[in-house]
Amino acid sequence: MDAAPPRPYLGAASDGRDGDAGVSTAWTYIWGLTALAPKEQELGYRPCVGIMLVNMEGKVFVGQRIDNVVEAWQMPQGGIDEGEEAKDAALRELFEETGIDRRHVDIIAKARDEHFYDLPPELIGQIWGGKYRGQRQFWYLARFLGQDSDINIETEHPEFRAWKWAQPETLPDLIVPFKRKLYRDIVQEFRALI
Repeated sequence: MDAAPPRPYLGAASDGRDGDAGVSTAWTYIWGLTALAPKEQELGYRPCVGIMLVNMEGKVFVGQRIDNVVEAWQMPQGGIDEGEEAKDAALRELFEETGIDRRHVDIIAKARDEHFYDLPPELIGQIWGGKYRGQRQFWYLARFLGQDSDINIETEHPEFRAWKWAQPETLPDLIVPFKRKLYRDIVQEFRALI
């Protein structure tokens, strides 16, 4: 079983009706305080990467998820393939989701620690074939060296319907509630380097 998060996650309550959750049905949970069923507690975390891509003005790339009925924006992220190095996975995911070639990217830093998030209990059986309770992510900070015209979200398997550059401090408010603490932590860790 994968290691547990190093600290508990605390978050806000949500009823899903005010447009702040990535599901279309009403649900209630208190993120990090809701007890998982014993079976869900045994599930591990999906190994993943995330990349905070900043432009020369210090703004961060975010894409609006194509598979959500609500306006959910996120930084590029995704799974690490078997035998793949985390840095290579981050650059691959960036290309797959944004069309940005690695020659337009300069990796500045890697987060000190892995970051974890748990799915709300209602989503655990619906995502990733029910094999994971959440994700453990290696995060990278990267400078975008290209032009906006180098970005193409109309990829082979599109994940975003729109994209924009956002101020780093606004990122937690753009993401679904169960990822907000992770985004606050990433912004805090990379802030001085942006």
